[in-house]
Amino acid sequence: MNLLQQVLTSPTLRLIPLQPEHWPALMQAASDPLIWTLHPEPERYKPELFRPVFDSGLASGGAYLICDKQSSEVLGTSRYYDFDAGKREVAIGYTFLVRSRWGGSTNSELKHLMLSHAFSFVSTVWFHVGEHNLRSRRAVEKLGACYTHTETTSPTGVARATVFYRLDKTCWQARNLPADCGYYPKPPLVEN
Repeated sequence: MNLLQQVLTSPTLRLIPLQPEHWPALMQAASDPLIWTLHPEPERYKPELFRPVFDSGLASGGAYLICDKQSSEVLGTSRYYDFDAGKREVAIGYTFLVRSRWGGSTNSELKHLMLSHAFSFVSTVWFHVGEHNLRSRRAVEKLGACYTHTETTSPTGVARATVFYRLDKTCWQARNLPADCGYYPKPPLVEN
């Protein structure tokens, strides 16, 4: 996964590989209960429920701290996961943003940055979204990802449906993105 996890920058964002010292700032960003109301785990704003997510992000080797490029404010996190070099596939998810960045161009810019970088290494990107998380589902659909199927699992003992979306590199490259998205799919700036 290390190929996928480099510092990435776009016009207004800086994505930094997640490190243990990011815990306090990211927990502060995650502590707003309203962020999680549509999430399958709506109490994830609590430190004891967010900590396993943070730790699994560290262990994944694909998680990022999302920061405002100008102010360095922590805006949330996202990650690459389920990387399969043989199939040339990866998933993008575990994303949350502070509410002050909802409804603007931040999520679109974030996903364009991550997709542009991922497509340097893979041919297919997957998104797995909770069935009832309509805000996230619409955001993924705006990127051009196509619904493939729904799976019901019960990792915590409670059945929940996850919607799977697929975006192929050829479709991504051919897609005519709206001019108002604020960011165009150019190769991201990668810092060493």
